[in-house]
Amino acid sequence: MALLRSVNVLDTLAAIIDIGVVSYVFYRLFMLIRGTRAIQLIKGIFILVVATFVSRWLNLREVNWLLKRITDMLIVAIPVVFQPELRRALEQLGRGRLFVAPFEALDESARKHLLDELGRAAEMLSKNKIGALLVLERETGLNDYAETGIQLDAVVSAEFVTNIFIPNTPLHDGAAIVRGNRVVAAGCFLPLVEDHEVGPELGSRHRAAIGITEHSDAAALVVSEETGTISVANAGTLIRNLDGKGLRELLDSLLRGKPTTGPLAFLNRGAS
Repeated sequence: MALLRSVNVLDTLAAIIDIGVVSYVFYRLFMLIRGTRAIQLIKGIFILVVATFVSRWLNLREVNWLLKRITDMLIVAIPVVFQPELRRALEQLGRGRLFVAPFEALDESARKHLLDELGRAAEMLSKNKIGALLVLERETGLNDYAETGIQLDAVVSAEFVTNIFIPNTPLHDGAAIVRGNRVVAAGCFLPLVEDHEVGPELGSRHRAAIGITEHSDAAALVVSEETGTISVANAGTLIRNLDGKGLRELLDSLLRGKPTTGPLAFLNRGAS
């Protein structure tokens, strides 16, 4: 009897671990495609599968036959439809980064270098009153937005970021998307904030910065073209009037997933 209890406990523990691992894998895969067109396609596939079972239950033979043929076609179509997401997942798996966000995959020295470069870029842009918008991808994929701009895949540096936003250049008006320590695209279009409480004095850059953080878990760095004010949008809220040091501390806290405390916890949506 004691042996049976021991076996049952081990089996239960193994089942819990098994379910936990599978659940975590599915969660990470969901976070990988969240914010991309793939999530809408998955919803469509789910509806199709449910409709197939319902038609079978209601004995709708012709409808069920048609839905089954469509489902069979999807087996061939899925690798093609999800090619960008599958490629990205395999690349991250090859680098050992499938289960970490892009910034978490950076070591301490690389993260510090990235924050220094972003801080220097923001200070230079602010000093010269050059408008800029950088979106820092975290767990939610931003491939859909990156595809609207020019693909770059360049290492982040203060000089490079500054040159992207020089007025009257091809990439000046859009947003730059940063994944890890690389600028993946620039000149990208972002969704504008839908909150009517946001002041009318906010420009399109600030509205886009707030908008993208409402649609994803990204953080957005904004430099005002009119005042040179440095701001960061996070979770649909604009954090204003940052200096270089404050910007580095805030970005470091956000990218590590830590809550903002102290003076940086004061958030508002005023004009900049």
